[in-house]
Amino acid sequence: MIILDGKKVSEDIKNEITAEVQKMRENNEKVPHLAAIIVGNDGASLTYVNSKVKACERVGFESTLIRMPSTTSETELLKKIKQLNEDEAIDGFIVQLPLPKQIDTQHILMSIDPSKDVDGFHPENFGKMALDMTTFIPATPYGILELLERYDVQTKGKHTVVIGRSHIVGRPMSILMGRNHFPGNSTVTLTHSHTKNISQITTQADIIITALGVPNFLKAEMVKDDVVVIDVGITRIPDESSPKGYRIVGDVDFENVSKKASYITPVPGGVGPMTIAMLLKNTLLAREQKRMKLA
Repeated sequence: MIILDGKKVSEDIKNEITAEVQKMRENNEKVPHLAAIIVGNDGASLTYVNSKVKACERVGFESTLIRMPSTTSETELLKKIKQLNEDEAIDGFIVQLPLPKQIDTQHILMSIDPSKDVDGFHPENFGKMALDMTTFIPATPYGILELLERYDVQTKGKHTVVIGRSHIVGRPMSILMGRNHFPGNSTVTLTHSHTKNISQITTQADIIITALGVPNFLKAEMVKDDVVVIDVGITRIPDESSPKGYRIVGDVDFENVSKKASYITPVPGGVGPMTIAMLLKNTLLAREQKRMKLA
């Protein structure tokens, strides 16, 4: 059994990006600039956005964090997005989700300039991804592809089962794992909370990617020997023995499933660190695409 170490791979990617940014500085070129908007005071979102800002500093990017109160109206947020769309200094930006109830998330995502949509959520970018065109791939699926590639996990001709159908992970993964590339060229089954007899499907899988958000959902009896398991789930569960009062677990019963797996991601330390690394990589791509347009 081999651990797919997202923490290590993400550091490798950051080192590679740092080297590229250093070359830009040496050539007196503009370095990438990532902006992030956060609306409200959700603790998990604040932690995540701050880690993105730190990651920008780590690789030498410029970064801007825009904090708006939870009472922000949709009109006010749209005005701020318009400013970022038009700001030539900003290469890419994200709007941290979830948003307050008074704001229509889809309306907001649609308003982002696709050329600056480094989260890869705009329909134009999602469509390009589905058509196998160069675009911004959503950061978490992008990170999974990178892990599979860097560990040389064979996917051609394999049966991939994706558990979960969110626009952020499940649905894009089902498209990407079926594309005519490596990683890809697998036969994909997309399952979700309403799939009947899911164990009959997962026990046939060579690769399982689970993003359901149900702690320890995938049990050892639900997988076959030598399965590749990618756990995207992340849930806080109470734990009085922990200084924080909780611990982080994934969708997979790691202790038992790992005994049967050929490759497996841990939680934490697997897919999570890859998400921010690939957001940085998308920002680098945005800067490069803009440079080519101006050339």
